[in-house]
Amino acid sequence: MSGRTISQERAAANAGAWLARLQRDDLTAADAEAFDAWLAETPDNAEAYREALAVWHEFEAVAPEVGAELAELGRRQALRQGVSRRRWIVGGGLAAAAALTVAVLPQISGQPDVQVYATGKGEHRRIALSDGSTIDLNAESQLSVAYSRKGRDVVLADGEAIFDVAHDPKRPFVVEASGRMVRVLGTQFDVRNRDRALSVTVARGKVQVSPVAASSAQAFVLTPGQRLRIDPEGVGRLASVDPAEAFGWRTGRLVYRDEPLADVVADLNRQFVRQIEISDPELARMPITGVIVIDDQDAVVARLGLMLPVRSVPSERGTLLLRK
Repeated sequence: MSGRTISQERAAANAGAWLARLQRDDLTAADAEAFDAWLAETPDNAEAYREALAVWHEFEAVAPEVGAELAELGRRQALRQGVSRRRWIVGGGLAAAAALTVAVLPQISGQPDVQVYATGKGEHRRIALSDGSTIDLNAESQLSVAYSRKGRDVVLADGEAIFDVAHDPKRPFVVEASGRMVRVLGTQFDVRNRDRALSVTVARGKVQVSPVAASSAQAFVLTPGQRLRIDPEGVGRLASVDPAEAFGWRTGRLVYRDEPLADVVADLNRQFVRQIEISDPELARMPITGVIVIDDQDAVVARLGLMLPVRSVPSERGTLLLRK
């Protein structure tokens, strides 16, 4: 027995298929969106993909010709439907490499550092990585990390994180989120991936943001004090910001400049168990500028009443309802 659950077995097989698919030259934006959706479905999917990617890096480093052969085998395997795990292994494709992570890697250079991290409502977490880099993970966020000799790869499946990256020119640090790749060598930056909208804010160093899939979408290079926002339709906008504002959530401060109330409430609902609702669409669009300190929920809602002409009342569903 492998010790894996059925869900983990399925995730391992699908991870190999996705990794092979992502190698193809004809990858489309729709493919990238489908990959992001699959990645965010379950923690098993994210972990399986990081394991598959780590195996791929190891094969490339040890035997490039084997890696090339596996890519082609995996591409063909990904086109087949209903293939059992045993047939994936016998076929020897890239999915087999994913399924055989534990068996293969100790013979090459030891198990790679592959980890999945997640936070719940109101939970913030600092992650110290083996190279000296750190990640601060915001509430209700999930990411996975895979380190190998050739690269440092992170997938931010959902949520927000601040990355303080140790300089290592031989191993680029790549964060994938919402169909985009953020590439750095050593820097400090914030990445937010919520509802298929992406924002990247740079405090130190320089980062490049480019599409995962081949497309005509623009690539951006960000320097300190710049923020890139890409909406769900793929439209990107650069702006000058104070990075301390984007990083304020680490110390319990949410800073807003002309942000709609709906977005503010969405952030607050990730911090508290008792959810906040808005009574009507017009109120949801009202802009907020100010600082909200995350402490007691009643105090937070009272501060909203000082910023906008709103008040809160308990609803029959046990939520707090904001109304004029």
